[in-house]
Amino acid sequence: MDIEVELSRIVIDEASDQQIIVLKEKKGSLTLPIVIGIVEIMAIDRRLKGKMPLRPLTHDLLGNIIGSLGAKIDKVVISDMKNHTYYATIHISTNDKKITVDARPSDAIAVGIATNVPIFAAEHVFGNG
Repeated sequence: MDIEVELSRIVIDEASDQQIIVLKEKKGSLTLPIVIGIVEIMAIDRRLKGKMPLRPLTHDLLGNIIGSLGAKIDKVVISDMKNHTYYATIHISTNDKKITVDARPSDAIAVGIATNVPIFAAEHVFGNG
């Protein structure tokens, strides 16, 4: 079962050189911390602060391309965790089919925020971090 989540916090730890995004269950208290790259964290942070770039960033570009092809992003899902690595999927629909694309969680979250679509996490990934 997938649980809808929202961005709770962004943590930038300069001492350990790690960036962590914390997702929180929308209708509950479960949290999911995920270590992500500096580029993705900056893109997410900039978007959340309403600082729109003059030109599209990579995550904006992906949304623009998908839209230009007549498709739309429906949701992103943190779908699994294997060997201490999270996996994600981006769910795209066209008029006649649904497509699921494998993605890094950091990219999926950044795309989800850039395109304003819901973010979900599979129930079994909570507590596995």
